[in-house]
Amino acid sequence: MSGTLYVVATPIGNLEDVTLRAVRVLGEVTVVACEDTRRTRALLTHLGLSTPAVSYHEHNETARAAQLVSRLLDGDSVALVSDAGTPCISDPGYRLVREAAAAGIDVVPVPGASACIAALSASGLATDAFLFAGFLPAKRGARRARLEELAGVRETVVFYEAPHRIGAMLEDLAEAFGPREVAVARELTKVHEETLRGTIAAVAAALAADRRRGEFVVVVEGAKAPDRKAETMPIRDRVAELEAEGVSRMDAVKRVAKERGLPKREVYREIVDDENRSPSRAERG
Repeated sequence: MSGTLYVVATPIGNLEDVTLRAVRVLGEVTVVACEDTRRTRALLTHLGLSTPAVSYHEHNETARAAQLVSRLLDGDSVALVSDAGTPCISDPGYRLVREAAAAGIDVVPVPGASACIAALSASGLATDAFLFAGFLPAKRGARRARLEELAGVRETVVFYEAPHRIGAMLEDLAEAFGPREVAVARELTKVHEETLRGTIAAVAAALAADRRRGEFVVVVEGAKAPDRKAETMPIRDRVAELEAEGVSRMDAVKRVAKERGLPKREVYREIVDDENRSPSRAERG
């Protein structure tokens, strides 16, 4: 009879956030599969457990998943954990879960801490529906392209971001999304936990003035429902309206193109043509 794969959430900072069920499961399984055996061993020792741990991370997951599925089929039970939080949420694990399920092995979630859910719950933004977008691309061009894809999403959007990229990410977010409300959480459940709320620009300025580091979760207000008036006003006027809100010319062009289902070059060409047709100040006398 095959064993069971448990997907076990662990604390994201405060060790008191481990659940009683997680402690029991981690103590009962044959082996714990984890990103960093040193970090997981420290947690197990804190919990008074001596369960063996093996590494399972993005660099060895293909080979290790096959090994773990073989052990599960032989009757061993396995707990999958990440360094912090819920496995498979912007962390390795889905390959093992998929292969275990395909082999007919029971996969059981043991829920608990999640930085995404913790930040969302304290954000003050709508929580009835949300999109978790994980980490954005590190390179600016790809990051901006991804943000432009998400700019029209009506639901609250949640991102993870690294400390050394948070400033650039918020700058690109402001240009792509415009002046929306945001909640930026860092060091969740830890001693220096903090959530900054306000417009994207205001929060970015506050973080620029405070060089403390931390792992970040960025929660962003969703896009407003389409403005029918905005969709029908002349393209040049709509672009000017967005520019008045602080959106750059190019980002305004991209947004109007998306609103109207037009190629960006067509929107830009129409603006240029309108400007060329408009009389200069000298001509107006």
